[in-house]
Amino acid sequence: MAEYLFHEGRNYKSYEYFGSFLDKDCCTFRVWAPNAKRVYVTGEFCNWEAKKYEAKKITEAGIYECEIKGVKKFDCYKYVFETADGRIIYKSDPYARHFETRPGTSSKVYNISEYEWSDKDWMKEREVPYNKAMNIYELHLGSWKLKDDGSFYSYLELAEDLVNYVKKMNYTHIEILPIMEHPYDKSWGYQVTGYFAPTSRYGLPEEFMHFVDECHKNNIGVILDWVPGHFPKDESGLCEFDGGYVYEYSDSRKMEHKEWGTRVFDYSRNEVLSFLISNAVYWIEKYHIDGLRVDAVSSMLYLDYGRKKGEWIPNEDGGNYNLEAIKFFRDLNVYIKENFSGAMMIAEESSSWPKVTADVEYGGLGFNFKWNMGWMNDSLDYLSTDPFFRKGVHDKMTFSLTYAFSENYILPLSHDEVVHGKKSILDKADVEFENKFSNMRAFIAYMFAHPGKKLTFMGCDISQVIEWDESKELDWMLLDYPLHEKNHRFIKELNKVYLNNSTLWENDTSWSGFKWNTVDDSKNNVLAFTRKDKKGNELLLVSNFSSQHLKKYKIGVDKKQKYSILMNTDAKKYGGNGFVNRNLRSVKEKWNNFDYTLKLNIPPFSTMYLVKK
Repeated sequence: MAEYLFHEGRNYKSYEYFGSFLDKDCCTFRVWAPNAKRVYVTGEFCNWEAKKYEAKKITEAGIYECEIKGVKKFDCYKYVFETADGRIIYKSDPYARHFETRPGTSSKVYNISEYEWSDKDWMKEREVPYNKAMNIYELHLGSWKLKDDGSFYSYLELAEDLVNYVKKMNYTHIEILPIMEHPYDKSWGYQVTGYFAPTSRYGLPEEFMHFVDECHKNNIGVILDWVPGHFPKDESGLCEFDGGYVYEYSDSRKMEHKEWGTRVFDYSRNEVLSFLISNAVYWIEKYHIDGLRVDAVSSMLYLDYGRKKGEWIPNEDGGNYNLEAIKFFRDLNVYIKENFSGAMMIAEESSSWPKVTADVEYGGLGFNFKWNMGWMNDSLDYLSTDPFFRKGVHDKMTFSLTYAFSENYILPLSHDEVVHGKKSILDKADVEFENKFSNMRAFIAYMFAHPGKKLTFMGCDISQVIEWDESKELDWMLLDYPLHEKNHRFIKELNKVYLNNSTLWENDTSWSGFKWNTVDDSKNNVLAFTRKDKKGNELLLVSNFSSQHLKKYKIGVDKKQKYSILMNTDAKKYGGNGFVNRNLRSVKEKWNNFDYTLKLNIPPFSTMYLVKK
């Protein structure tokens, strides 16, 4: 039955059948190699003699099986394929659970043990946080921190140091750049060769399970970046796996992403669908992962993505949509929703594709959340503009509200925005150095009140000055400097304010949770809006992105009431000037189509949260 479902594209737990399975000293190997003339298994157990153990073909569609005695746990192995034209090819196992550490590329014989999880309550209570707080700390495990000798922190060490830090800083989730096995550090994990193996750079599979377990025991969700859109051409990997086209498209007009130098999965092939959906299921089931952020969704949806005229082939309807990839996403997301309560599927989708987060039954792709790339690009363009000229790009801070409720959005300030000459978040503002901190605080506080869940990349929390470099740890010594230490305190306290105030997250997907108070004051670079929770509690945001101290500035509001300031990014404890507003109350005076007016003194480059007193 496993073979039949695999060939039908419906074996969503194919990892239980393919790979290596050790029973005492006898190991069973199974691999799919439809183009091979002959298949062998070689490894340390036979001193790498290529053709000592030949596998038997057990299905016409190319599944091979081989049983070998005298095999031990951790033995390195590879498959050897003899092609029809006489070539001999060595490949690692697509379903391997463990690999030798790069630069080695061999798979290792390894059974996933029955790890004793301690997160029963977390898993039972887990739910998709549509109406709850979600504040994600995105990070790269290999450069968050390094040891004094330059070596990596292990999964076990991260389970203590990283988990304690994330908890202390009041984040709700972490999102980890791909930890599936990959040979090239500078790919950041996005060029995967071992889809079923947590990289051995940081330890053993059970040690990664322990890391996830510790996150859950500390009420921290774990999201993994997942790359089903393409794979590298490394000699040991999936590229032309058995000498022919197996995992990739055979048509050159669909086969490659030339700008990335990678191959594209063939979403029309049933066995590839079984492989990919099984892989998503594997991380969620075996490692208790709470969500997968699916990388480069647009590259999968569009046949002409990154391709010039004449370099792509239309679909059967004559259009540029990859109908096979659409079906893959729908089948994947339906299965995850039906079988794994509370697990999230998150799309990094950069186009205006409709209904990414709508249910499949309503014509959607079925994702739970989508990254809001439009908001990210526009708001960072605004932040990077000289304050004097921000009045000319004011719409970049308001346009997002024309579509903010069309999807379930996450607002991302991701790793991609702090590399390749884009500058760090702190350094983006075109102002004097000391004012970069106040600009950043004002911007981040605005972001945290804007509808949508939140994601910031590591380094934002310490106001990293330079861009991210995957070969170095973050500049933690910056926290010895007052401006950075105070900004660090600001991030920690803002995270807490966000977590404790349902106005900031309960109505993220509806106009019922949002109202503009000041939308068009481009002259003063001012924005003001109200967030509301389901009980009617309100929070008023006021942001001043100019260098001017605005005195007795008028904000239109709905009712007569007294206000207190919940958070002020200009507070002295955060490194601001400490300007104070006292006796804040609205009065009966029409302003901006409101019946009441609140007058405020608004410091330059600042954001305030106001609530009913």
